[in-house]
Amino acid sequence: MRHGKKHNHLGRTTSHRKAMLANMASSLIKHKRITTTLAKAKALRVYVEPIITKSKNDTTHSRRTVFAYLQDKEVVTELFRDVAAKVANRPGGYTRIIKLNNRLGDNAEMALIELVDYNEVYGKDAAAAEKKTTRRGRSKATKKADAAPAAEVKEDAAPVAEAKEEVEAAPVAEETAPEAPAADDAEEQKA
Repeated sequence: MRHGKKHNHLGRTTSHRKAMLANMASSLIKHKRITTTLAKAKALRVYVEPIITKSKNDTTHSRRTVFAYLQDKEVVTELFRDVAAKVANRPGGYTRIIKLNNRLGDNAEMALIELVDYNEVYGKDAAAAEKKTTRRGRSKATKKADAAPAAEVKEDAAPVAEAKEEVEAAPVAEETAPEAPAADDAEEQKA
């Protein structure tokens, strides 16, 4: 039974698991995205998000606390300098997990875990470019107003089509003089 089991042990001892998560968190902060198994990505998200939250408050105490988890001076410096500035106004949810295809060797579920604010594809520009649409029905007055200009366009299109037929028929009429009256009779019957 799993009574009181709060986290995934990942088949490792406590010291091995802590060292692995510290290394993965350092890699994530350094490279902004890493590829790993889905189980490790979920465990890493739980591990790294409180560290990123702690980095928002740049004090000596918070730096020492974060260093106790990561054990890498350069990563701690980058976290407090660059990452904390980007996530300053975000109230949590600093990472995104994207599932990938299964690994070829052992068919393990793979995932890409990344820092949300460092992805250009899903950035603010893409969100601003998309226009939000609603699925509510429009009022009848706006439907009639939209339908009226469409009807005018269709009426204008008909004379243009007739003019094109006259232009195409004109060279034929010039080449053969006897057939010209017959072509004019056909056009009068159409109109």
